[in-house]
Amino acid sequence: MEMPKPDPGILARKPRLVSRLRAALPEDAVIHEEAETRAYECDALTAYKCPPLVVVLPSSTEEVSEVLRICHQEGVPVVPRGAGTSLAGGALPTADSVILGVARMNEVLETDYANRFIRVQTGRTNLSVTGAVEEEDFFYAPDPSSQLACAIAGNIAMNSGGAHCLKYGVTTNNLLGVTMVLMDGTVVEIGGAHLDAGGLDLLGLICGSEGQLGVVTEATLRILRKPEGARPVLIAFDSNEVAGQCVSDIIKAGVLPVAIEFMDRLCIEACENFAHAGYPLSEALLIVEVEGSEAEIDYQLGKIVEIARRHDPVELRESQSAEESARIWLGRKSAFGAMGQINDYMCLDGTIPVSSLPEVLRRIGELSEEYGLGVGNVFHAGDGNMHPLILFDANTPGDLEKCEAMGAEILKLCVDAGGCLTGEHGVGIEKRDLMSHQYGPDDLEAQMAVKDVFDPGWLLNPAKVFPLGVSESRRGARMAAE
Repeated sequence: MEMPKPDPGILARKPRLVSRLRAALPEDAVIHEEAETRAYECDALTAYKCPPLVVVLPSSTEEVSEVLRICHQEGVPVVPRGAGTSLAGGALPTADSVILGVARMNEVLETDYANRFIRVQTGRTNLSVTGAVEEEDFFYAPDPSSQLACAIAGNIAMNSGGAHCLKYGVTTNNLLGVTMVLMDGTVVEIGGAHLDAGGLDLLGLICGSEGQLGVVTEATLRILRKPEGARPVLIAFDSNEVAGQCVSDIIKAGVLPVAIEFMDRLCIEACENFAHAGYPLSEALLIVEVEGSEAEIDYQLGKIVEIARRHDPVELRESQSAEESARIWLGRKSAFGAMGQINDYMCLDGTIPVSSLPEVLRRIGELSEEYGLGVGNVFHAGDGNMHPLILFDANTPGDLEKCEAMGAEILKLCVDAGGCLTGEHGVGIEKRDLMSHQYGPDDLEAQMAVKDVFDPGWLLNPAKVFPLGVSESRRGARMAAE
């Protein structure tokens, strides 16, 4: 994956930059020795690495503002970083950039149960937001698989979802307001504790912008009452296509489960060996969960079971206890770690219409045979958010490139089926050169014009989202104009 060449002028100014940053922040908040900056050389897309010039770890919006003001004056690119769990290279640094990590910004600033919101610093982890309110029987709905580690900052940047997004939506549906710092250090407030802000939908613009427009330091999030109860059913099939058709039929029937998760044989076997959840070793597995009162649960599961039986499942297991529910979800929540025990893998993220699941799954199987690389499918089937895991050997020359080529074919397949390049992982570096497959020149120009407004010098999160040649040309032209 090509990255821009570092600016020699910026490299030469490193001593002055470090001196200014150390004057603005506590001493331990500035990391500049190369051996220490290597801890930040990549995110969860570990195939690509590049040590940054400097790393800063501010603790407040004011400190973030000062860091950005200094970097703006010095003409130094800044890469915002949450917890570093991005699977698309969203926090990959360049050699002449400053990593701005928000991990130390993890405080709860305000909780209002009457109006159902919580305001937090964005370095706080996803799961700990629910942890802060669960004693009052509230929860925060978005639940990415990495929710134990991932930060709210990254969730906002990539518009993350999770297993329960079918009913509760993704981050944008649960985000009420943000405090954001622009590249020149200006602090802006967008949205708030109310349902909808007047005027332009700037909050919708910020959520999913991948650190291209500003650094979000505080977030006001919607919290919800916990449901009365929830119960999953596990349904096994003898083919991926049949499982995909079952998902399509459930959605067409007007039933709204809280989650529909899909796993194929490769993932099932890996998860069973890893977590011992008691999964049947079938070709495909669905976990369908509904929630509400006991009467609501019984009614919804009755409809789902009726639909599933039309497709001749090899096993159908409705949970009878909280312990059994936990075991059903154990394997799914362990999927990515379990697959990592098998081999190196690249986790893709594309979205398709639910009705296209059978056809797309069939074509992915054909691509697996054509490229000679195994694929494990695990994804949020209810909203068509695919997560094919392509297995490869990082120590075999050419395997990574073959994996990338196959991944590009799968993502193009998602777009051609009427979907899009990403559902929750973002574009990052992984998909930036595929953007022209989904968007025409005018579409890309409109998106880049928005970045021109928020970040005129194109210093925020360089080499991401837009095709590299286009974005570097844009950045050079803007710098020359200044």
